[in-house]
Amino acid sequence: MERDYYEVLGVGRDASEDEIKRAYRKMALKYHPDHNPGDATAEQKFKEAAEAYDVLRDPEKRARYDRFGHAGVQGGAGGFGSAEDIFSHFSDIFGDLFGFSTGGHGSRAMSGADLRYNLSVTFEQAAKGAEITIKLPKHVSCPECKGSGAAPGSKAESCRHCNGTGQVRRSQGFFQIAMPCPICQGSGRVISKPCPKCKGEGIITDTRELVVRIPAGVDTGTRLRVRGEGEPGTHGGPPGDLYVVLSVEEDKRWQRQGQDLVYTLEISFVQAALGHRTEVPGLDGPLPLEVPKGVQSGSMLRLAGEGMPYPGRRTRGDILVEVRVLTPTRLSARQEELLREFEAEAENTPLEKVKKAAKKIFG
Repeated sequence: MERDYYEVLGVGRDASEDEIKRAYRKMALKYHPDHNPGDATAEQKFKEAAEAYDVLRDPEKRARYDRFGHAGVQGGAGGFGSAEDIFSHFSDIFGDLFGFSTGGHGSRAMSGADLRYNLSVTFEQAAKGAEITIKLPKHVSCPECKGSGAAPGSKAESCRHCNGTGQVRRSQGFFQIAMPCPICQGSGRVISKPCPKCKGEGIITDTRELVVRIPAGVDTGTRLRVRGEGEPGTHGGPPGDLYVVLSVEEDKRWQRQGQDLVYTLEISFVQAALGHRTEVPGLDGPLPLEVPKGVQSGSMLRLAGEGMPYPGRRTRGDILVEVRVLTPTRLSARQEELLREFEAEAENTPLEKVKKAAKKIFG
């Protein structure tokens, strides 16, 4: 009796493609013959799972199966004559599960590795944006052998061990598994006369200059991605990317809080009492500031839109001016006299007289 494919994989009939793939991976790993040597039941479940996945992963086959059952997919499933057929049919699944390649000849194209470059920028460069030229050590194709790895006047030969396929096959249980050739490392070729410049690698380490564009408003930890500037790919694969990680130097004038800049303004207690007109530094030059009468130490005055830009946007943060009122420490005799007169005058105000009277009455 033929089992329901959804039941075989343990998923519902409304399961998504990802759910079906995860269920199959789980069963393939559980019932793989290498994990269950000599177990005929596990082998049967392994084949059933492969048959079910072959149908349910294909939208057209799945639609026919949902409508007509097994009769709708006759000839489209259950046709795996050997374990090798299963492996070649689902090379993406088994490559992920067991770490080997199952199809084709020679080595697969692989993307190059990504690179990281730590770059320190000044506060002004971070605030205004900049273009900075960096020197990047990088692997490039050897100019002597044009990347072939073979000495000039010679060429790579087909590997005799794998007949140029880049793979050798070995038995594992009742499977035949394709593995990279140990002689040519999966390249399918052998270099008898290596290039003296690159030692047969086909690539050398070189230093190249690259212009990196720094957007205005960046902060420490910002990562800039430069596509295609990583390590070169192998066997025709695309190059990796370069990630430039920024470190922004501090500025003595401000303390940065995100896109806001905090500036500390010191004023005398007379200026705090009477008010004060002054200037504070801004990113584009001095900015006028009106300190209100009676301002208290620790008060925060805001200059909206004068802070750091938001990267990629037209808006900016603010400059926050923290007021710090200074108390004089060295007074002349005349200054002390004036302060005492000021205190006495303050005590004789109508408000202070009311406070004193209330204190005598109510204690």
